[in-house]
Amino acid sequence: MIIKFTKEDLKKLWRPRDDSSGEENGQIVIIGGSELFWGAPLLSLVAASRLVDLVYLASPQSQKTVAENTALFSRLKSVIWVPREDLDKYIEKSDAILIGPGLMRYKKEGEIKMDEAGAETRELTEKLLKRFPNKKWVIDGGSLQVMDPAWIPKNAIVTPNGKEMKILFSTSPLTPLQNFGEGNGRGEVMEDLAKKYHCVIVFKGPTGFVSDGDTTYEINGGNAGLTKGGTGDVLAGLTVGLLAKNPPLLAAAAASFVIKKTAEVLYQEAGYSFSSDDVAERVFKIMKSLSH
Repeated sequence: MIIKFTKEDLKKLWRPRDDSSGEENGQIVIIGGSELFWGAPLLSLVAASRLVDLVYLASPQSQKTVAENTALFSRLKSVIWVPREDLDKYIEKSDAILIGPGLMRYKKEGEIKMDEAGAETRELTEKLLKRFPNKKWVIDGGSLQVMDPAWIPKNAIVTPNGKEMKILFSTSPLTPLQNFGEGNGRGEVMEDLAKKYHCVIVFKGPTGFVSDGDTTYEINGGNAGLTKGGTGDVLAGLTVGLLAKNPPLLAAAAASFVIKKTAEVLYQEAGYSFSSDDVAERVFKIMKSLSH
């Protein structure tokens, strides 16, 4: 069943109680970053940090040094950097986890070749998804490009673009992914794949779809400004922030809808000359205006 997501659906999102106390309103872990893609998890972090009480960021030590020297990171006082070797205890205490933004993928696109960068991401992704199958996951970026879809935990959210859809699900007998273009039954394809892998799939495109295999939301709006690098990282961060206290399908669909509406507002102000940083900084004002 395919239905359109509207701003009325945002009213279903969880809201903190006025009398809530510390750490009741969500804790998340973001696992990502590399020397090449050091900015990706920071964009996710900005998008998530205003939705939860604590964000644990697990990135390489070299990235931590770079990040600490940025004005962006210095403003985010609720963020706690954790070394990768201590990840288990932070995953255990957190409500939701994002893995993948900025993680290295295989150097040669379109070929599963076990170079060192891709192999490290693949090993980390497999280990954590299998060790914590009952946690609430958002899987994005580098992890999507090197993993086996059989590793996807039940009810996890995966956020592929068109290329990542083909890489992740290329061996699925259900899907003619070589013909996965605009207007080729994308909603139905998404629903079949989500049902097969018992997960929520977010497809990013001019017309977006979010499906859990039973219900598929069509997400309209947005513009070509969302093709810019980093906007997917903002979406992943917003999704994991909402996932901490909301059901996966609602969290994923709401995040996709709000990102598109934010792009529409930014277009009115600057045309297509807005960046992923602009989206990350403005998304919550737009979300508030849509929710009332």
